[in-house]
Amino acid sequence: MNINTLKNILIDKKFWAFFGTGLIVSVAYMDPGNWGTSISAGAKFNYDLLWIVWLSSIMAMLFQYLSGKLGIAGYSLAEVVKIKWKNKFLVFLYWLLAEIAIIATDLAEFLGIVVALNLLFGIPLLIGTFLAILDVLLLLFLTRKTFRTLEYAFILFVSVIGVGYIYELFITRPDITLIGLSSITPKLTGETIIYAVGIIGATVMPHALFVHSWLLKNKLRENRNGLDKKTALNYHIVENISSLFVAGLINAAILIMAAAAFFANGITVATIEEAYKTLTPLFGSLASLVFAVALLSAGISSSITGTLAGQSIMESLTDFKISATVRRLITRVINVIPLLIAILLKIEPLQVLVYSQIILSLMIPLPLIPLIYYTSDKKLMGEFVNKKITTIAASVFALVILLFNAYLIYQTMGGK
Repeated sequence: MNINTLKNILIDKKFWAFFGTGLIVSVAYMDPGNWGTSISAGAKFNYDLLWIVWLSSIMAMLFQYLSGKLGIAGYSLAEVVKIKWKNKFLVFLYWLLAEIAIIATDLAEFLGIVVALNLLFGIPLLIGTFLAILDVLLLLFLTRKTFRTLEYAFILFVSVIGVGYIYELFITRPDITLIGLSSITPKLTGETIIYAVGIIGATVMPHALFVHSWLLKNKLRENRNGLDKKTALNYHIVENISSLFVAGLINAAILIMAAAAFFANGITVATIEEAYKTLTPLFGSLASLVFAVALLSAGISSSITGTLAGQSIMESLTDFKISATVRRLITRVINVIPLLIAILLKIEPLQVLVYSQIILSLMIPLPLIPLIYYTSDKKLMGEFVNKKITTIAASVFALVILLFNAYLIYQTMGGK
């Protein structure tokens, strides 16, 4: 895509009518899971793992491009699995594993809402868990007439998170030189691998790979603007890169803020509540308030995306004949269970966030391998089939993730 093509896309009203799906997916890369892993990593290891954030963001851009392209070709990822595999038992097993990935995702999103409600309004975590269920009602409200309303809402959500972190970076005054060096200098040890894998899992998220294809398939099916698929693909490329670039910046800002605010001041942060309370004496009460509001926005928006992902998986992989509303409610109730258990066992929320993202990293191959394989299938994709260089790049990135996961497992089992 050349500069003139990009310029024409950006001034095209149809592009801005198309824009929005990327934003819904992008919140997966700035969700409470990212907060947990990046705050912990920044507070403990300064800027050392910033390179992982950038690497994860680049990998996510390519994988989400493939997922969206599959949707433009007319399929959701889960739907393709069901069509191609045919064996009902294997498909059902795949659905169960996909649901586990959604539960691990939503554990972080849901927990973000609950913790933010506690920080902002003093609502106990247990009560907050039941209040947070109401986010599904917000989803139903925003999609009652048109999906476009939901996309507008996500512009607001992302703006709140972005502006919040611009403010946090402004007041914490991070070390620009160290940021630059850490961005291009890979560092990885047995101590940092758990956070590196957590960052990957919090960025290249399984549910986002599922839901992007489903969202674009439905958008193209409605196709109110009369777009041809080639034009839609160009729009998707621009939207995907721009939305995930912003998400990557916010993800990096979370780690940078933690390094500048906590590591630089020799403060060990073991909980999100500690991070919130520590910001007040260091930078004023407004810093804490902005932190909590941005967390609430991240929790609500990413939880909605997680619910949509659960809906897309159930809709595509099962034969359950239930309405979209009931399906969303079932997805939400299922996802509440592990959070209630964690709260009743008094497990520290920050640790829950970190370990939930590690689970996600371990489950990335579940959607990723079929995604790369089927987008390389000429019979399925037709003119939208991957170029060889695209498949090679995606395969290399997939191998990188598998190696990180393998190294973590090796370390966990006592490897040196």
